[in-house]
Amino acid sequence: MNNESVVLARDVPAILIPDGLPVILKRGEAAHITQLLGGKFTVQSVQGQLFRIEGRDADALGQPVPEAAGVVPHGSDKPVQEQVWDALRTCYDPEIPVSVVELGLIYGCDVVQLQDDSYRVQIRMTLTAPGCGMGEVLQHDIETAVISVPRVSTADIELVFNPPWDQNRMSEAARLQLGML
Repeated sequence: MNNESVVLARDVPAILIPDGLPVILKRGEAAHITQLLGGKFTVQSVQGQLFRIEGRDADALGQPVPEAAGVVPHGSDKPVQEQVWDALRTCYDPEIPVSVVELGLIYGCDVVQLQDDSYRVQIRMTLTAPGCGMGEVLQHDIETAVISVPRVSTADIELVFNPPWDQNRMSEAARLQLGML
């Protein structure tokens, strides 16, 4: 799907990358789909700007709605901690086609069982750059994915910048995928 050219079939809400600002892309505008990961599209305008479009708005791109990302089936026999990590692996950086886990953005993930047999998940994460405007967007993606795990009732996502992120935090698989090995 990379660089598939599309013409927007309708006005569509989007988020300007990397600023994180909401915008409306207008019907008739041309764009290229650069990635479809985690149930969300990243498109590039003819002017070179990147935008993120939610999967539910796929019709504006002439695409089918992608399967929901991060949804863990009920009745899984995996421990909740493992299910949470599986859900986190469905969250992608909108500019880089690598999950937040493989990028090394997740610094910690604590799963705490509550008295009612539900779970609270506390995640410490960072961004590739402290000023990245996509921080709130990624936090929301992660919260949505984690809450989809059965019996998880609460997800607290904390942005931290110490220690700062660098490319050494990326997994070997991420470096290989990005041609860095």
